[in-house]
Amino acid sequence: MDKIVARHLAVDMYGCKPETLQDDVKLRTSLPSILEQAGFHILSAKIRALSNEHTTIMIILHEGHFSLHLYSNIAYVAADLFLCVEGAAPEKLLQNVRGLFHPEKFRTTYLRRGDFTSTTDLKPQVKTHVAPLRRIHNTGAKVIRLLAHRRHS
Repeated sequence: MDKIVARHLAVDMYGCKPETLQDDVKLRTSLPSILEQAGFHILSAKIRALSNEHTTIMIILHEGHFSLHLYSNIAYVAADLFLCVEGAAPEKLLQNVRGLFHPEKFRTTYLRRGDFTSTTDLKPQVKTHVAPLRRIHNTGAKVIRLLAHRRHS
């Protein structure tokens, strides 16, 4: 394994089920179970409604931390998973979290934090997985350019 301090995963989930985003009881029972099934160990957890449309969840793990921001008015969830132990595998956790919120589209960005393999080039090592949402945007941009070109011809 490369010499890194931690891995940071940022997940954007679009078109989530609004009823799940607003169900505090389901969130309080499902999230700990999902984390434990994925092999993570919870040290503490807090859930706070910041407004009627915005809830934040912070879970401190032995392996790092997991945070979520839920926006029920736009059916969106932003999740961050910070892992600071070797061997911690986020794939099952992310699969189960997507199963909880049922997003129509999602994007996962992987960051290598504290990467000491190349201290001469300190550009962040980023790998992004984009679901079909980007393809829709790119197609829309192509159509707009095509229409604009035809109008000027």
